[in-house]
Amino acid sequence: MYDSTINFTLDTICPWTYLAKKRLDEALRLVRATDASSKVNFTVVYHPYQLYPGASIEGEDKYEWYKKSKYGDSEEKMKMYTTLMSAYGASAGITYKFGGTVANTLPAHRVIQHFQERNGPAVADSLINSLYRQYFEEEKHPGSKETLMTACKEAGIDEKDAEAVIADEDEGLVETKGRIREQAGNGVDSVPFVVVEGRRRDITLQGAQEVGDYVKALEQIVKEST
Repeated sequence: MYDSTINFTLDTICPWTYLAKKRLDEALRLVRATDASSKVNFTVVYHPYQLYPGASIEGEDKYEWYKKSKYGDSEEKMKMYTTLMSAYGASAGITYKFGGTVANTLPAHRVIQHFQERNGPAVADSLINSLYRQYFEEEKHPGSKETLMTACKEAGIDEKDAEAVIADEDEGLVETKGRIREQAGNGVDSVPFVVVEGRRRDITLQGAQEVGDYVKALEQIVKEST
């Protein structure tokens, strides 16, 4: 059995990364349902990245921020974006909403990294699923105590442990910032950025790929694992 780590770099306010995660999850489900499961054990490890590091902790209106920063304050272009993103989301079981608040994601990354290191990648996966759903489908603040506590509860983390980590804003902060810098040093300048480790070579997939593209990459890793 070959153990392959899938290094997934993300930001919790990136809609394309949410889409990529859904598609990768489906690809993993498909590949694990074959005899590949007896040859390769795939484990996803999550790495932090910040698309908007200058954002405040309190945040600002998400829709207006997107319209101004991404689409030159054009309502027409923003409507085109929301229509396109909604269609992509629907194909992956995501109901994108575009209201709410965009804010600094460092608090979320800090919590993800802490519990990934302490409780393992499966818990980190559950945290991220909850954070994405809350932010993109329920229009929740991406880094509020309420949002983070909900994510921890859904990931099965002890309530007191979650409260302690969320309340201590210095817990893991230096390490998380270091990991963000490390990703930039590795050449990551946008997300999603996925690297599937293989016995013979690693496969890098940038941007939100189709399910079939992820399946092809995973199958290649399986093929080269012996």
